[in-house]
Amino acid sequence: MKILNDPIYGFITVPNARVLALIDHPWFQRLRYIKQLGLSHLVYPGALHTRFHHALGAMHLMGEAIATLRSKGHDINDEEAHGAAVAILLHDIGHGPFSHALEHSLVEGIGHEDVSALVMDALNERLDGALSLGIRIFRDKHERHALHQLVSSQLDVDRIDYLNRDSFYTGVSEGVIGGERILKMLEIRNDKLVVEEKAIYSIEKFLVARRLMYWQVYLHKTVVACEMMLVETLRRAKQLALDGTEVFASPALQRFLRARHTRESFKDATVLADFLRLDDHDIMGAVKVWCRDPDKVLSTLASDLVERRNLHIRLQDEPWDADQVASLRKRVADRMKISMAEAEHFVITGSIVNNAYDPDKDRIELLYKDGSVRDIADASDNLGIAALSKPVEKFYLGWPRWLAGA
Repeated sequence: MKILNDPIYGFITVPNARVLALIDHPWFQRLRYIKQLGLSHLVYPGALHTRFHHALGAMHLMGEAIATLRSKGHDINDEEAHGAAVAILLHDIGHGPFSHALEHSLVEGIGHEDVSALVMDALNERLDGALSLGIRIFRDKHERHALHQLVSSQLDVDRIDYLNRDSFYTGVSEGVIGGERILKMLEIRNDKLVVEEKAIYSIEKFLVARRLMYWQVYLHKTVVACEMMLVETLRRAKQLALDGTEVFASPALQRFLRARHTRESFKDATVLADFLRLDDHDIMGAVKVWCRDPDKVLSTLASDLVERRNLHIRLQDEPWDADQVASLRKRVADRMKISMAEAEHFVITGSIVNNAYDPDKDRIELLYKDGSVRDIADASDNLGIAALSKPVEKFYLGWPRWLAGA
């Protein structure tokens, strides 16, 4: 067995040689070079941990959860335990660099979850079907639905790890949760994952922490501004490349700049292989070179991002007035002597949604001593929990800080 030192949990164990072989695979090792929180380090300097860290932490928590359920009499055999470890270990393997920015610029109509499934299938083929059970658990095709819920639900080991890990590296203490207690309180009823009623306060804290982490870290307005700057930089580079202009990029990145790629494209093994060659270095290496690109729009976008002249951004509860947006774009166009269409790269609008708990999608249920179960939003006497089940949408408007007097 391999022992690893994790800053969150201390020493953790890789359960067997088959899992270690997956960790050592180049496609998984790529996650070492993809930051978990994208550009959040521009706001929280410590947020430099990777998806590799997170996947290993989630694998450790999966082992803890399986051990708890076994201790309570649930028959989870060794192959199912291995399959669950495989499923959680590979759940993020399809993430690209700055994945959410990439999904809005370089690829179309396919998210990291879909890419992860494709990567699992490709790995499984190379390993002669050794990952089949893990893939069935990941896709909820295995007869034990509760195992899938440990991988993907509103109270899965993925969320438990990233909340604790992201709060640790950002220094945002509001994200700290009682993850160990939650894991010890897990139960299964009617093949559904539930939590013993005495963990109710830990679940409440978990949901509140999730809401706060979204506002303070994941949807922090400056983080949103920086991510949108990267999106617009990639969009401009791709527009130029599609028009035949020579744009600097690594060979793998060139494939995604010079052609449009959709879900259908990823059926081509060479497209998937090039995607799996991309990491943060490809993107930021190109962006640094683009700072001196002859195209004024691209060079300005890239320079503003690299030198952290981030957009000035405002949030409000209603969509921004179209005339106000148009006025800002006109001022950018006049200042830079570019077209109104090009000015759209610098003045951006959109919305962000914070939904800490969605009972319509999946429920967190408490198990009582009489065998009954209740949804956490109904069982809690904390009025804030019911409020957390309602999504909150805010609308943003961003424009360059160098636009004097805006």
